Amino acid sequence: MFSHLHSTLIQKTGASTISKTKVIQELWSGYGKIMRLRLENATVPSVVVKHVQLPNKANHPRGWNTDIGHQRKVKSYDVETNWYETYSQKSAARLPHCLGIERHEGEVLMILEDLDAAGFVLRKHTLSWEELERCLAWLAKFHASYLGENPKGLWEVGTYWHLATRPDELAALTDQKLKEAAPLIDKKLGSCTYQTFVHGDAKLANFCFANNGDVAGVDFQYVGGGCGMKDVAYFIGSCLDEKDCERLEAKILDTYFKYFQNALEKPNQALETEWRTMYRLAWADFHRFLKGWSPGHWKINSYSERVLAEVINAL
Repeated sequence: MFSHLHSTLIQKTGASTISKTKVIQELWSGYGKIMRLRLENATVPSVVVKHVQLPNKANHPRGWNTDIGHQRKVKSYDVETNWYETYSQKSAARLPHCLGIERHEGEVLMILEDLDAAGFVLRKHTLSWEELERCLAWLAKFHASYLGENPKGLWEVGTYWHLATRPDELAALTDQKLKEAAPLIDKKLGSCTYQTFVHGDAKLANFCFANNGDVAGVDFQYVGGGCGMKDVAYFIGSCLDEKDCERLEAKILDTYFKYFQNALEKPNQALETEWRTMYRLAWADFHRFLKGWSPGHWKINSYSERVLAEVINAL
């Protein structure tokens, strides 16, 4: 495979050789790795390569080693390559440029711009309000870029927790009211008049920050169709505690929609009205997955339970 990588790198960057290879991280459940390659005599000093190599035996860290899970991951990498090849160039939100895709004997290499070399060198575990606002602006620009687009070759419904792809987690759910409400929540989110592409895994760990405050997003395995509130709710849950999730909810939505409306050619108040009603539905949708997947997870808190109760009562 690496002979194919070398020839593709030479073709795409003019590099004479690879001077250094560093593993950034292993992919989830042992499905490959992400590497940074230093290049000699190339148009760029380095690239990041996502090397997808399907394991002989799945090794899910929480024990979900099923064929459903395996097929979901396989499709996710097909989706990501389709995303970079077909759709990524249209994004007004910053993300890594794709320099090339190489497929060979069941393995896939995605050769991507090194965002560290582009100045996005910071990773955050907590955010100031200003940094959180930059991420909301990124999501708003991303969603505005794909409003009304058909997610052909992507997930028909984006997000890694989509109900149709998580039957095992639904079966494991002990909250009977939530189990009964889950299809209704999913149906309401799916029947939005206004659909876009959602990132599908917009957690804090998938954002890279520059010293000047700019933000870039990575990891597009679960990009697909949907309501943008799915990304917003999931992102907020990844970086704020439950008190701030509740205290800042109105400010979060006002900030997101300010940037979203500015990203459109002309304001769309009907969309904003519809999507605002979907925020808590999106929150409850992810909470459903979490309670089935990992009942002891730290994100299962009193705020999420109150949101869920409100949503179920409204249904």
